[in-house]
Amino acid sequence: MIGKPEENEYAAFYAGYVQRVPAGSDILTLMSAQPGELTAKLNGVSEEKAVERPEAGEWNIKEVMGHLCDTERIFAYRALRIARGDATPLAGFDQNTYVSGTQFDRRSLADLLEEFVAQRKSNVLCFKVLTDDESKRMGTASDVPITTRALLYCMVGHVMHHIESLKQDYRVG
Repeated sequence: MIGKPEENEYAAFYAGYVQRVPAGSDILTLMSAQPGELTAKLNGVSEEKAVERPEAGEWNIKEVMGHLCDTERIFAYRALRIARGDATPLAGFDQNTYVSGTQFDRRSLADLLEEFVAQRKSNVLCFKVLTDDESKRMGTASDVPITTRALLYCMVGHVMHHIESLKQDYRVG
């Protein structure tokens, strides 16, 4: 089992994601379950509702899903490089630039969900074989030190954050 990272394994701005993951959880079990949770939450959301904004300037549901896909891909890439011992510092990314840099509204909500599900399945397959040493390897991303396992916890906590937001802010599920 991949243990929860210590506070010195990630930057303070990731703490909210890491701390969302309940103590004693099996991170890979949570990773495997989240695509189903997200699909269930968005089941029955119409294409019209998926492009509504909860408030002016806020992302719509399709943009949230696109953001989840982008972030999943970036966090997984970082985790893979660090797990493999690549010490090259990895650049940060601006989530707002990524969302505004494309038109997620052109895609169906089902397509965006399918992309996330496929990415997550691939990531579970990749990371379920990590050794303890690989999971604890430290690298640099966004100019701060972070371990492989901290990135996995960030991936899960990030999705938890958005599932909660979909329920509260978007009134879905």
